[in-house]
Amino acid sequence: MFTFIAVVIRILVNPLSNVFQKRICNNGQSALFVNFLTYFALSVIVIPLAFRISWTAFPFAFWVDSLLIGFFGALSNCFLVKAIRSGELSVLGPINAYKSVIGVIFGIIFLAEIPSLIGLFGIVLIVGGSYYVIDDGSASGGFSWKIFWRSDLRDRIAAIILTAIEIVFIKKTVLYSDAQTAFIVWCMSGTVFALVFISLLERHTEFVWHKEFRQAYHQYLLYLGLIGSVGLTQAMAVYVLANMYVGYALALFQLSTVLSVFYGWFFFNETKIYRKLIAAAIMIVGSMLIILWS
Repeated sequence: MFTFIAVVIRILVNPLSNVFQKRICNNGQSALFVNFLTYFALSVIVIPLAFRISWTAFPFAFWVDSLLIGFFGALSNCFLVKAIRSGELSVLGPINAYKSVIGVIFGIIFLAEIPSLIGLFGIVLIVGGSYYVIDDGSASGGFSWKIFWRSDLRDRIAAIILTAIEIVFIKKTVLYSDAQTAFIVWCMSGTVFALVFISLLERHTEFVWHKEFRQAYHQYLLYLGLIGSVGLTQAMAVYVLANMYVGYALALFQLSTVLSVFYGWFFFNETKIYRKLIAAAIMIVGSMLIILWS
């Protein structure tokens, strides 16, 4: 029952984090800094929990997976924030469905998680629904592969691939420990690599730490919303991964698609909402199949 509740919470809260990220970045904040500050704040929050864990009891493989979580997680979040800054939530939310396919592939390779035929059909519906969400800007309003040359979609696809890889290593970490430990690892390892990426990628730019912190202070309410929503989203996601196949969990998370479409229209005046809602409905049918037969 709590797994079901965790899925619902994750579905409801995750699109809100995208809204906060887009609002913050629209105010000129560095995407890399937004990524770092989110991880850092969550790491500070979980410090009391970290002292209750016997870290020396874990094998070497646990620490390797923990580092990989931080690397892939921080890098995927960098691409995600960049995509959200320039793209439409009502498009970027639904195409997130591809994550479930990648999750199934890596789940089969690394975790021997073999989905059922009906589960696979549900995933096909989810990905098929994303077809109706993508608009190439042509007169026909149809789909074209050239759409993926758009910078926001390239960044979103990169984030999807990296996140799917990250989630496989989160699941492996859960198998060595538990959901709480995996969440703490995600926060702290992500902070380290988010700082590394800032040091490497912003060194030739006009990035200045004190200016970024000052700007963050002036929009602290947005950051509080972002940190809270990201923390709750990830905590629920880790718990679900501890109790469900990776591919199925990622597919179920796509139920947040409808909220992404609605938020894109409500907060940012995005268009062609009816077409995107049809796509979301198709994807929800796929998710229901996975719920019923997983």
